[in-house]
Amino acid sequence: MPSATKSAFETAPPLDVAADLLALLHDTTTEQRADSQLEALTLAVSADLPVLLWGEPGIGKTAALNQLAGALALPLTTVIASVHEPSDFSGLPVVGDDPATQGVPMAPPDWAVRLVRAGHGLLFLDELSTAPPAVQAALLRVVLERRVGALRLPPGVRIVAAANPRSSAADGWELSPPLANRFVHLQWTYDHEVVVRGLGGTWPKAALPRLDPHRLPDAVAFARRAVCGLLTARPRLVHQLPSSEARRGGAWPSPRSWDMALRLIAFATAAGTSRGVLSMLVRGTVGDGPGLELLASLDRMDLPDPEALLADPASAVLPERGDLRQTVLDGVVQAVRKRPELSRWNAAWALLVLALETGAPDLVVVPAATLAALRRDDWQVPAAIEQLAGAVSVSQRADRVGAGARP
Repeated sequence: MPSATKSAFETAPPLDVAADLLALLHDTTTEQRADSQLEALTLAVSADLPVLLWGEPGIGKTAALNQLAGALALPLTTVIASVHEPSDFSGLPVVGDDPATQGVPMAPPDWAVRLVRAGHGLLFLDELSTAPPAVQAALLRVVLERRVGALRLPPGVRIVAAANPRSSAADGWELSPPLANRFVHLQWTYDHEVVVRGLGGTWPKAALPRLDPHRLPDAVAFARRAVCGLLTARPRLVHQLPSSEARRGGAWPSPRSWDMALRLIAFATAAGTSRGVLSMLVRGTVGDGPGLELLASLDRMDLPDPEALLADPASAVLPERGDLRQTVLDGVVQAVRKRPELSRWNAAWALLVLALETGAPDLVVVPAATLAALRRDDWQVPAAIEQLAGAVSVSQRADRVGAGARP
């Protein structure tokens, strides 16, 4: 005989049960995890620069923006650029009582009004590469001047866009050069381990970078010195409009994008950002070639002063990277060549011994041979040379140079 009462499971509406299951599927958490893409995105957002995420469909660009908005407690406003008309961004004309004297204001769309009322938020312009040229032209003022019709978006609004490569975009267009040059371009890819852990319920946590308030003036000075130094030496890098249409739709150098790069360097310096993240940001602003030149210039700026090393070799700390270490050792030898003194010569040998003990032996071969050739007749061969004998035959070379210099 069937039971007179039914369980709550049996009496619950089917869609309510489905809603409970969906709620469980959406119940995820976050964890602190090194993610260079997410770190680059949050730093650019912190620097108040528009960001454009490039990536294939379905790899999580939109999900990353949703997670970022939630972590930063910013309301997310998503606008699919490709399904809008130019007037949705430039505003619709509204004729008043006396247009001859009052003019015709441009009425903004509802999403812009909501952002202004909130005073802050994350504006997500999705499917940017499928927006036709007329819509891209209307977006210029939104991205650069933050104007939508007669409204100006408040300073608390950040702008992030997403686009698919033309090869995988539905009816895709190349970005116009004026619009492309207004963004920090980040290539968005998926990390297998991140995806697996995320599907298991744990995603990386997005957080704005922590800026050291004591480093702000030095960070600005460092960024200005780096960019201005490079452009002084390489004036042709100031503005280079690419010749191909595809490259014009990406990152390329202009006074505007160099200003963006300068801002990013300052923020990255104040936050102690890794070189990998800074590389993504710089190359995504001025392009790969100029960006790599700027990074190389930054490396040279961070190198220790040869005179400081010669003054206190016992406390010296040499760069870990082989190319930078070689540059430092060559600079030390060059400093001794310019002002040859016995104490400085001995200090240089001590630095070469330190380089031998903490790095690859082949890096000291050329500097040691050059330093040996600087020996004066009355300079006694230091014991440090003997420590280097296992890597290079410096002691014998120094003796031969000394014998050849005697009358």
